Amino acid sequence: VQQLSGILKELFERARLEKPGQVDPRAAKLTLSLLEAMYDRTGMGYIKTRSAAAALIALSGDTLLAKYRAFFEFYAVHDGKEAVITRSALRSLLTDLNQVMPLPCSIVGESCTLSCVEIATHSCFHGVLSSGIAEEKFLSWLRSGPALLLWLPTCYRLSATEMVFHNVRCR
Repeated sequence: VQQLSGILKELFERARLEKPGQVDPRAAKLTLSLLEAMYDRTGMGYIKTRSAAAALIALSGDTLLAKYRAFFEFYAVHDGKEAVITRSALRSLLTDLNQVMPLPCSIVGESCTLSCVEIATHSCFHGVLSSGIAEEKFLSWLRSGPALLLWLPTCYRLSATEMVFHNVRCR
């Protein structure tokens, strides 16, 4: 958590320099609090790097494709000739991402258990005989809209519409 705090301070300081007046001075502290609430509920002072990265990627303002590629980059393992996502790595990713959106899901009466992660993993690896899948198969599966991750494109579309301005007046 201490290392992550330093990284977030540096990250938001750079963002503050690039976009003056657009970055809240408390951004690093608030982001760290959010990550601790998601991944360090017992207060042990430890958050896995990949878990924090998954949350930051999911909550970033980047495009969906860029997010999906970043997930692959952080969770893939190299099997000699190419990077692949294994079943175990996919389970870790889905479990980490499941911590990002538990509140909104519970508000609408949905909850996710380990069985949801297993169902999603099975759907991604349906018909795959090898130990892992390449990036294109992973991206294709994410684009197909797995139920467990439907909140991700929905949140992206909502954030993208915040910038839309229609020059009309309502009565």
